[in-house]
Amino acid sequence: MREDLLKIIKHYGINAQQRQLAEEVFELQEAITTHELKNSVSYEIPLTEIVETKEHIAEEIADVMVMLNQFKDYYNIPGETLLVFMRGKIDRQLERIKNEVKE
Repeated sequence: MREDLLKIIKHYGINAQQRQLAEEVFELQEAITTHELKNSVSYEIPLTEIVETKEHIAEEIADVMVMLNQFKDYYNIPGETLLVFMRGKIDRQLERIKNEVKE
């Protein structure tokens, strides 16, 4: 898969793929927002016209992950490095939550 992702990003270029990443993130945000609104608001139009399914959210997550993996591979960033950063960010946020509860 790595070779395929590198082929794609090298073909379109970094700038084009940055724009594509932004578009994919927006589409994911839109899918999540629509899904959550559907669950919290009563509509007069048929839900089938506005419902974004979890499958659609999964597809948009996959699109974002494909784009992120292109950049990860292009810049030769090991997955282990990302996991270290992710763990640190998760731990920091959990600490913030813990401190919020104390206040």
